Amino acid sequence: MFSQITLETQLIKLVPMTMDHLDAYCKAGNYPEVWRWMPMNRCANETVARDWLNDAITEMRAGRQLALMIIDKQTNELVGSTRLFRLNEKDRCLELGYTFITPKFQRMHVNSHAKFLLLQYAFEVLKLTRVEICTNEFNQQSRTAIKRIGGQFEGVLRKHRKSPNGEYRNTAMFSIIDDEWSAVKAKLLTTGVTQAEFYHVSS
Repeated sequence: MFSQITLETQLIKLVPMTMDHLDAYCKAGNYPEVWRWMPMNRCANETVARDWLNDAITEMRAGRQLALMIIDKQTNELVGSTRLFRLNEKDRCLELGYTFITPKFQRMHVNSHAKFLLLQYAFEVLKLTRVEICTNEFNQQSRTAIKRIGGQFEGVLRKHRKSPNGEYRNTAMFSIIDDEWSAVKAKLLTTGVTQAEFYHVSS
């Protein structure tokens, strides 16, 4: 079971998703290129975004997800969103995903800092053994970013996920395991992360 928590480095903050974020979420995600490889544009309009956030918040309140908004601390701007989900407590693993970063903050500090926080929380706080990171088979930008942070490519899962339109996608599967975390952590620290803090918040 997940508990709600805020994660923070010196440059970004990951805060639990609330409906108060709706307008800023729509603004950050209102770019077609953000959703090119995803099942649908979750910021197509306010109604779609509201339903998406409401589903995530419901799952989070039930302890089944940790849905987070990414805040750039230098500008205090909401620049994206990310989640931990599909927690398997028996096998001590989960998935990291549903991530997007608004275009002007891509290829900057945001992704590496966010992944550092989520991975550190997964391995050092939740004491997990495996974190999976998936993406569309054809999303080369995402695949490169996952490899850059230390994700190990495990193969392509055919017809793995069904989209709202009924079509299936092939998924490129990556993972990081606990045996690799110290090396991955050291690599991520070279990106400029100098602090990581965790704050539990009330539900």
